[in-house]
Amino acid sequence: MTGPRESRGPRGRRPVGSGTREAIAAAARRRFAEFGYPGTTLRAVATEAGVDTRLVTHYFGSKQELFLSVVELPFEPEPTFGRVLGPGPEGVGERLATFIVSVLEDERSRQIVTGLLRAAVSEEQAAVMLRALLVERLLTPMARRLGGENPELRAALLGSQVAGMMLARHIVELPVLEAAPPQVLVHALAPVLQYYLTSPRLDGVDGPPGPQ
Repeated sequence: MTGPRESRGPRGRRPVGSGTREAIAAAARRRFAEFGYPGTTLRAVATEAGVDTRLVTHYFGSKQELFLSVVELPFEPEPTFGRVLGPGPEGVGERLATFIVSVLEDERSRQIVTGLLRAAVSEEQAAVMLRALLVERLLTPMARRLGGENPELRAALLGSQVAGMMLARHIVELPVLEAAPPQVLVHALAPVLQYYLTSPRLDGVDGPPGPQ
């Protein structure tokens, strides 16, 4: 007689606990990088990781939570500070606008940041993470290094401008903005970003200035 049959999962499935969480995270990073946030499904991540879809939700919860767990900014803040701030306050708006537009022109980088924005619209945790990544790690330190008053306010205004442009061009996909050449976007953004970063009219105020 043969003994009782050993219970096995589907052929090719990874045993639970055998690096399962790490395999799911690695598969998710690859899928989000290649297909972006809208084109990645929990089922596809599970298939690539060799696990059941239920294990993805067991370890990470929703798609938004999975994305937030594995995503990182597509650039390092410190080198960015040097490129944008190094030459001094004059022209900093144009340099920052050039950097932002260049990030969004790169397909992989655009998928990461627009994925964060899509998640932030519907997920509170994603909104918190987007603030942490974009405003707290990049824009607020940048405003502080320029030495003006109210760096948090300046960073929040910068974030609103950048997020609004990303939303209109890459998520709502307004045709005129979609068709606009990168240099046109840089020229349009530069004076606004310059004002937010350096204008003395934002010194000594508790919130955005009212109409003049």
